[in-house]
Amino acid sequence: MNDKEILEKTYEKPGAVWTSTTPSEEIVELIETGKIKPCKCLDSGCGEGFYSIYLASRGFEATGIDLSENAIKYAKQNAEKAGVKVNFIAMDILDLDKLNEKFDFIFEWALLHHVMPEKRKKYVENISKLLNKGGKYLSVCFNIKDRKFGADKELRIVPKGSRAIIGGKLYFSSLQELKELFNLHFKIIESKVYEKPSVGGNNTWNYFFMEKK
Repeated sequence: MNDKEILEKTYEKPGAVWTSTTPSEEIVELIETGKIKPCKCLDSGCGEGFYSIYLASRGFEATGIDLSENAIKYAKQNAEKAGVKVNFIAMDILDLDKLNEKFDFIFEWALLHHVMPEKRKKYVENISKLLNKGGKYLSVCFNIKDRKFGADKELRIVPKGSRAIIGGKLYFSSLQELKELFNLHFKIIESKVYEKPSVGGNNTWNYFFMEKK
C-alpha cells in the first residue's frame, strides 16, 4: 500500500491511536503567553482536526490539511460539533506549493518524522514561502534517541502491533541535522530535545519554534 492507502485504512474509524482531542501543552503555552496571537494559521497534517479546532476557538483563522480524506471528513464533523469554522482540505503536505494563500503561523505536530530526508528541503522551503514576513513556524518530531528506536536506528518500517502507521516509514532526526535544515529559511527562536510521557514510557522529541527570515 502507498502512504495514502495506509492512512485511509488507519482512519477507517474515528479515533486513531495518536489522535488527541486536546491540544498539546506546548501549543497552549505559545497561545497563552502571547508568543502566537490570533492570526491566519495552517495545521500541516491535521488528522482529525482537534488542534485546528482549538485555535479556531481562540480566534484564529485556521486551515488544516491532511493526506487522508477520512481524517478530513472527521475533522469537519468535529469542527461542526465544536461550533467553530475551520477550512479543512484533503491534500498531500508535499503539495503545499499548490496552496494559494499566506499564513502568519504554520505548525506540524509529530509529522516531520514521516517525511523522508530527501523530501524535507522542499517541504520546509514551501513552508517558508507560505509564511508572511515574520511568520512563525513550530515543528515537533521524534528525536533519534527515542526509546523505541535507539541512536543507531534512524529509519524504521513500522511493524504490526505498533501505535504508529503500520507499514509506514519513520525517520528519526538529531537536533543538529534539523538545525541545518531549518537554518536555510528560518531564525530559530527556541530548540530543544525533551522527553514526554507516552504509552509504555517517555518519548524523546525535537522541538523547534522559529521565525521566517
